[in-house]
Amino acid sequence: MKHWLWLSALLAVGCDAVAPPDEADDDRPRDEVPYAPRVTPANLGIAGYAKVLCSAVFVSGRNVDDARNVSGYFLVPEEDFESITDVTVDHDRKAVRVTLRDLLTREARYFGDQGCVIIAEGEDGVFFEPVAVTTTLPDPSTLDWPMGDVLPASVPEGVDEDELDAAVAIAFRDPKSLTAAFVVVHKGQIVAERYGEDAHRDMQLESWSMGKSITATLIGLLIQQGALSLDQPAPVPAWQAEGDPRKAITVRSLLNMSSGLHFTAPRDPDYSEDKGYPDHLFIYTGAVDAFEYSYSKPLQFPPGTEGRYRNSDPLTLGYLVKKIVTERGEDYLTFPQRALFDRIGIRKQVLETDPYGNFLLTGYDYGTARNWARLGLLYLRDGVWLGERLLPEGFVEFVSTPAPGWKEPVYGGLFWVNGKGDYALPKEAFYMAGAGGQTTFVVPSHDLVIVRMGHFRGDGEEMNRGLNEALRGILEAVEPASS
Repeated sequence: MKHWLWLSALLAVGCDAVAPPDEADDDRPRDEVPYAPRVTPANLGIAGYAKVLCSAVFVSGRNVDDARNVSGYFLVPEEDFESITDVTVDHDRKAVRVTLRDLLTREARYFGDQGCVIIAEGEDGVFFEPVAVTTTLPDPSTLDWPMGDVLPASVPEGVDEDELDAAVAIAFRDPKSLTAAFVVVHKGQIVAERYGEDAHRDMQLESWSMGKSITATLIGLLIQQGALSLDQPAPVPAWQAEGDPRKAITVRSLLNMSSGLHFTAPRDPDYSEDKGYPDHLFIYTGAVDAFEYSYSKPLQFPPGTEGRYRNSDPLTLGYLVKKIVTERGEDYLTFPQRALFDRIGIRKQVLETDPYGNFLLTGYDYGTARNWARLGLLYLRDGVWLGERLLPEGFVEFVSTPAPGWKEPVYGGLFWVNGKGDYALPKEAFYMAGAGGQTTFVVPSHDLVIVRMGHFRGDGEEMNRGLNEALRGILEAVEPASS
């Protein structure tokens, strides 16, 4: 079951007001409490659902009726999903409205290259000026891969094409897995590529938390430029007061998701329904300034000592990216395209924002399977692209090494690591991962990048069994990297 159990329990209160995270226990006057207006979990759920459906229609080009039951539905409790009485797509306004029980309606609208954004209640737009994001790259049909889309006539030596095709087919074997895209890159070349019935090579697919690895990459670029360093205290102005323990949080601990910020999340080992609506999801559905909401949290653990999968850390890093870029006088919303995507052959990657124009790269991001393959290839090549070093020496090793604050060897630096062997790949493999089975594997031992993307409802035991079987077959079909 993909619906959050805690959300089901909270919605059992009906339409009674439920405070946003932390507010219920806050005794400050209401005009001093951040995001004080009270909302219900139902309100938050359909706001997030409207955003996901808006993106499905206006970013991915999907049919809303197909998307309704396979994408974003998990934000609404299972027993209340059928109480959604209306989903309206307004093509003129480029908006999607979702109504629950004929009583509550929330809207998300499409803002061009910033994708879809939840409209805050009582507002008619967003609190920033959307901008066009353009590429400087020529038509991809005129350039060879990876800077373009032209592939060679043959695959590299050491590839058994029949075995490889059979392995990839396994990922599509069960239609219920809803696999949308699968790309295999070996020795720098695309050696296998396949798409589901409702997808294609140029479709911007929901990527969810794979976007966290884009944040890591932007931080790596800034480190390479000399604007940051791994072990410096994170330069968040709100943490610099005398005696503030958050001054000890480093860039490294944020990348390791070990900042210690008190930010409730469903994956917390001590999370329970009585803790309320998780901060981890409120940043998606609350239509708030997600950066400020994240870095404003108090400390729960000493920095670097406790690994927790919490959106506060990558969002705080996202804040640092925005702060550094804007203080240099550069445009923030076009920075990823200029600094990263144009340099590695990506012409369009939709990075959505909160209503305040902050990239929500913890989950609201859309890219093609080939885009993710290029990003994987950058890491496979140790941060060097066509002879130019984009990421600092040692950065790829850092993000792919188990973080010391985590009790198990599963997480690195905004990348997951295969330290427990959960995937049928060598334990040194590392990967970007997002909800719904979005995964980009980097396998240095076999000079491989493997991308699997799909729709959320397909993520389950059968999908994972099929993916692991496919991974085993791919390893058997290609020769290991030369030492």
